[in-house]
Amino acid sequence: MRDDPGPAPVDQPGREPGRQLDPELERAARLYRLVDHADPHAVRREAARRLRVARMTGQWAADDPGVLVEDTVASDGAGRAVPVRVYRPLVAAAPYPAVLYMHGGAFISGDLDFEHPRCLQMCRGTGAVVVSVDYRLAPEHPAPAALEDSVLAHRWLCGAGGRALSVDTGRIAVAGTSAGGALAAGVCLTARDEGELPLPVLQMLLYPVVDDTMQTGSARAFTDTPAWDSPNCAHMWRHYLGPAGTRDGAPPHTVPARTADLSGLPAAYVMTAEYDPLRDEGAAYARRLADAGVPTELHQYAGTFHGFDTLAPATVSRRALHQQHAVLRGALHRPRQT
Repeated sequence: MRDDPGPAPVDQPGREPGRQLDPELERAARLYRLVDHADPHAVRREAARRLRVARMTGQWAADDPGVLVEDTVASDGAGRAVPVRVYRPLVAAAPYPAVLYMHGGAFISGDLDFEHPRCLQMCRGTGAVVVSVDYRLAPEHPAPAALEDSVLAHRWLCGAGGRALSVDTGRIAVAGTSAGGALAAGVCLTARDEGELPLPVLQMLLYPVVDDTMQTGSARAFTDTPAWDSPNCAHMWRHYLGPAGTRDGAPPHTVPARTADLSGLPAAYVMTAEYDPLRDEGAAYARRLADAGVPTELHQYAGTFHGFDTLAPATVSRRALHQQHAVLRGALHRPRQT
């Protein structure tokens, strides 16, 4: 594991003894109101409010002159379809590498606008086509709906969609933040098990949700951390798994850590935040991947909290985004093995 250090941190009263937040993030944390995820509708209203504020204050980038953005539909040809947003770099030459991206939102919120600025930056920063998936949300659509939609989008990108976009299907990565990290991992597990499509060249799991047991040290300790805490983890899993949420009853790969065999999966880049209840489960999943022979990088960013890399003005946030783009470029633009 690489512990990515930040600037000299500041004390945080009420947090774990000896634990400190990055100074720039500490200032942002005061404005980052924690939302109770017991009520999905309240979460969605707050997400919509934040988006409106971001647009009014210029923090939400609507477009980029180097990126062509188009909303379309990924279809399986048999009546099932999922809305997607496609980001195409205007300066790169076809055939393009691609990133299939799943947003966060605790499985209960988020849409194609939710991380639109991140996808713009990812497209420009990697020279790859980025396909963002508007998967169905819980609790109206519990597991495995979100994973089914993500898998459908991956199949589409490897087939008719990829051909239409001039994508090199041998150079596709999958990426996701938080709940989207679980979906990215699930797409890779499904692709390995089915054996019908090229495996992604990389799975990028950013502070991922992977384990519903919530028995790790960070899950027990972080009950009041900025942006995300362990009580909300419990709400999230209840909404997502619904009646399927038993140790034996959850649909395959909806909870990646439940998968016993992690061998034969794509190379992994796992990023965790120090003050995040998801920290230890992400690290444990990365170590299991490495133990199974999967080339794996694990990066923990010191002094950070869940979602910190969306706070672009902070130095540590910019550093994390730059590293993500560099890792994707390395995986996507590497010469293909023959």
